[in-house]
Amino acid sequence: MNAFDHPLIRKGMPLQLAKRRARIAAGEKPLGWKVGLGAPAMMEKIGIKAPIVGYLMQDALIASGGTASLKGFTRPVAEAEIAVRMAATPKPGASADEVRAAIKEIMPAIEIADMDVLPTPDNLDVILEGDVFQRHVVIGDATRAGGSIEGLTSRVTRSGALINTTTDPEALTGKAVDIVAHVAATLAAYGETLLPGDIIITGSITPPQMLEAGDTDFAHTLDPIGKVAVTFDW
Repeated sequence: MNAFDHPLIRKGMPLQLAKRRARIAAGEKPLGWKVGLGAPAMMEKIGIKAPIVGYLMQDALIASGGTASLKGFTRPVAEAEIAVRMAATPKPGASADEVRAAIKEIMPAIEIADMDVLPTPDNLDVILEGDVFQRHVVIGDATRAGGSIEGLTSRVTRSGALINTTTDPEALTGKAVDIVAHVAATLAAYGETLLPGDIIITGSITPPQMLEAGDTDFAHTLDPIGKVAVTFDW
């Protein structure tokens, strides 16, 4: 069975994508895609073999250094991620090198989510229909050409304090090329296409950070590429 061929994924993905198409028809602009619930312990807990896929819209994009409103959030979460921008659509069955060649550039990113529903094996369809907790995404201007993750160091700060440093930013998420291939295959299975120019945020490099009212900011530095940061409005 393909990783995306799960009964609740088969139920939830069409509902999610119908909402995305309705938003585009109403005038919103798409930005790309995201993955969620991809940490190994979480996937084992909820009984999936690969992350689930959601979408990003331009309206959710915050420039680095901007402010994210968390008003009305149930369980606000910040995640340090690597974003990839596509140059081409990977072909079905493409090798890792071919998928990597389809990536235009990579960059540091932050996702701000609202875990308004706690994940269980029984509510994947609800989570998918709600776009996998997506609320805001922060992407900076500094990029590195191509899809290689080699030689990168990730540093994450929360309210000015360093909370994580790693020279293996794929340790928790899995390989970025595998994530891109998975997103492309999932979208194809549900009638969509990963397009040139699409951005994919590839999952949280550190365990997702549950934010509290005292938190003022969150930043992700991906050396030697650059840094993105966001402040919070409670």
